[in-house]
Amino acid sequence: METLKTKLDGIEDAVFKDIYVDKERITLIYFSSLIDNKILHQTVIAPLLQSKADVLQTSEVIEAIDIANVISTITEGNTVLYFHAEGLYLSINTFSAPTAAISDTDTESSVIGPQNAFTESLETNLSLVKRRIQNTNLKIRNFVIGSETNTKVSVLYMDDIVNKENLDIVINKIKKIDHPGFNDISILQQLMDDHPFSPFPQYHETVRPDIAVSGLLDGRIVIAMENGKGIIICPISFFELFISPEDYYNRWTTASLLRFLRFFGFFLTIILTPTYISVLTYHPEMLPFEVLLNLQESRGKVPFSPFMEVLFMELVIEVLREAGSRMPTKIGQTIGIVGGIVIGTAAVEASLVSNTLIVIVAVSALLSFLPPNFIMSNSSRFVRYLFIFGAGMFGLYGQMIAFAWLFHHLLSLTSLNTPYLTPLIPRKWTDVFDSVVRMPTKFLKYKPGITRAQTKKTPPVDKEE
Repeated sequence: METLKTKLDGIEDAVFKDIYVDKERITLIYFSSLIDNKILHQTVIAPLLQSKADVLQTSEVIEAIDIANVISTITEGNTVLYFHAEGLYLSINTFSAPTAAISDTDTESSVIGPQNAFTESLETNLSLVKRRIQNTNLKIRNFVIGSETNTKVSVLYMDDIVNKENLDIVINKIKKIDHPGFNDISILQQLMDDHPFSPFPQYHETVRPDIAVSGLLDGRIVIAMENGKGIIICPISFFELFISPEDYYNRWTTASLLRFLRFFGFFLTIILTPTYISVLTYHPEMLPFEVLLNLQESRGKVPFSPFMEVLFMELVIEVLREAGSRMPTKIGQTIGIVGGIVIGTAAVEASLVSNTLIVIVAVSALLSFLPPNFIMSNSSRFVRYLFIFGAGMFGLYGQMIAFAWLFHHLLSLTSLNTPYLTPLIPRKWTDVFDSVVRMPTKFLKYKPGITRAQTKKTPPVDKEE
């Protein structure tokens, strides 16, 4: 007990409260910030005063020798009971921290389909998944990570579908993590990356329970964390990061059209402004004479080279985007209007940039927001700058070098040791039905090849039990 008091010395909300039952001294130890006094009285004090035997049967014994275990139990929101006469430590769950209610998602919204989002409570998030999958094959393994924060992490998977090798890789990665603390699951995601220096996400992070459930049924592994609203789904491929959950609630024709738009929008956003530099600086002969004449007229009073002109406008867009995202919503919208209209118009009138470039940069910025995955959207911004510098130095040849690097990099990436460009390389014909094109739901019979699931074929909806 003295060792325990020494360890908790200086913690203002650490409470040591003595009560006497049949002249026996019992000390209650808890953090007042993690419990509710009403729950403490109902679950610990009142039952203890009535019948000590009932409390002994309903509580959990703690190994007194391991003081670290006792402290860990208290920090989890439990109340520890120390029986002085017997030298016995017991714990009773009295955790009652405030938690946010389940609300609609504001970062992955959709017009049709479920709207609920995960919360920052791990237990609530697990219940949202278990409410959708009422099956004993849904397994959950718990871990504690973070040497300073002792953060709870849960790994979810379907035991009859998941690839055991993938599961072992995930568990080994989590066990080997040596990090002091986790404020969000994004930090865990970066620590688990196969290629930490890559700008591309190698795991899918989402706040939608329906995406997590779809991933589990495909044979993927889901990782949830206490105090983290998002969850991680792995493995994932490059093409799957352009798939929106709404695609599966929409008609297949519309869903396929939108997927084409997102996928090719990603490549357009990284080549539009670099191509402007290349054509005007190195290859003006590629443009029809009338178009070239208009461009030269538009840039007549601009004193900068196309490279400096593009770099200036791209940096202005980045500044506006960052300023808008850091401001309160209403002020952020105002900054967007001021930046988009006032600064853009003023820049043209001041002959800093051309009219044509304003249009190209605006279209490129809009295209960068098409990927449903926010990290992928950020990746396109980074890659675009590589293309801009390549175009500024060597024109179209520089863009070709940047393309060669991009494809080489994507080919070298893996997610849980599975090729990132699946199903294109290596080719997986059954995945083509649900990649860039989404076939009608009736024809989606096979699980994604990247998951290497035990069960390759999805049971038909009307299968009899």
